[in-house]
Amino acid sequence: MVARLVIAAPSSGAGKTTVATGLMAAFAGRGLAVSPHKVGPDYIDPGYHALATGRPGRNLDAFMCGTELIAPLFEHGARGCDLAVVEGVMGLYDGAADQGELASTAQVAKLLKAPVVLVVDASSQSRSVAALVHGFASWDPEVRIGGVILNKVATDRHEHLLREALGESGVPVLGVLRRAPAVATPSRHLGLVPVAERQAAAVEAVAAQAEQVRAGCDLEGLLALARSAPELRVEPWSAWSWAGAPQGGTGGHGRRPTIAVAGGAAFTFSYAEHAELLEAAGAEVVTFDPLRDEALPEGTSGLVIGGGFPEMYGAELSANEPLRKAVAELARSGAPVAAECAGLLYLARSLDGKPMCGVLDADARMSERLTLGYRDAVAVSDSPLAAAGTRMRGHEFHRTVLEPGAGPVPAWGLRQPERRVEGFVQGGVHASYLHTHWAAAPGTAWRLAEHCREVRRP
Repeated sequence: MVARLVIAAPSSGAGKTTVATGLMAAFAGRGLAVSPHKVGPDYIDPGYHALATGRPGRNLDAFMCGTELIAPLFEHGARGCDLAVVEGVMGLYDGAADQGELASTAQVAKLLKAPVVLVVDASSQSRSVAALVHGFASWDPEVRIGGVILNKVATDRHEHLLREALGESGVPVLGVLRRAPAVATPSRHLGLVPVAERQAAAVEAVAAQAEQVRAGCDLEGLLALARSAPELRVEPWSAWSWAGAPQGGTGGHGRRPTIAVAGGAAFTFSYAEHAELLEAAGAEVVTFDPLRDEALPEGTSGLVIGGGFPEMYGAELSANEPLRKAVAELARSGAPVAAECAGLLYLARSLDGKPMCGVLDADARMSERLTLGYRDAVAVSDSPLAAAGTRMRGHEFHRTVLEPGAGPVPAWGLRQPERRVEGFVQGGVHASYLHTHWAAAPGTAWRLAEHCREVRRP
């Protein structure tokens, strides 16, 4: 059984990421094997979690993956660990719009039978903190709030007032953190700046967060609370079984195709399970950096370009003309190319006026409008990623718009919040703004690997 805690808050901005990452690093520093998890589709926080623990940060998204996969995915990621720390999303009870508790931190905590630690921004309150904590603790009797960490506390006097108010609440204070600029992580238009873009500074920030947590939190009390979680009694998720490959086999028949996956500072958005599924389906997964590498990995038969921030690196991506030409040549050959969001922009003709790969008859530009939310989708065209009619759930999160040429063949039909078609299917290319989690549709990885297996590369 893995000891576990869910770190939640009444709302966004209370300090969940700082506390969760600091706890992960503090416990890892004590020699514990810590498994990091994040509720929701967020790609950026798991990067800081990975830095704190030395293990891949993993997402638990009940909308995209379904409630039935939350505990198995958790057990998969936490296998062999002493402790798991799960950072929540938004406020404790906030989930997918108009769908009740679905995809909320509270729902995930219940699915994991995990105690919740509530992080409260106490900067503008004293006695009222007791009413707030009481309300959250009593709202859903199935959610067990086992403690509170008070964040942004100003003075000793302020701390005394807060502790006094919470004294009769029945919820113990397990930590008090003062305002500390050194632990802050810079943000921009889509949230925190990813680790890959500020590696040295991120290491320093995580170390500062760990020190703040060690100094201000009752680590023994938190560990005891984590160990009070009951056994889950579920089978861990396995890429081998879900990809349809025999345990210990090579996945599929025939040769082992090389699938190149974009990485580096411009393409930081990916779920760990995707590479695991591709490998289970028989592919060799090789990472390359479009900012630095002038050629695709040798023998590349397929390409996966996930999300990230190409708009921050437009000039550098554009300047790497040899790689842009190599990507375009691979796409023209009919080889499978799966691109999500940032990958879609990279395949376009231009991004903010700068030449990109020119695979798609479309131009992209930054916009003031944020497109954000979960989506129900159905594949409207056959592609190496999905057969027409395949239903998937995904997530959009971008501040760019795409201006396509005449008559693109769309990738997805979306049903919410309004009905529309989106993306491109062109030869072997499937490009879309929609982020998906392949653990919910493992046939995706198998189908992509099979199409790559059919490609003959010199």
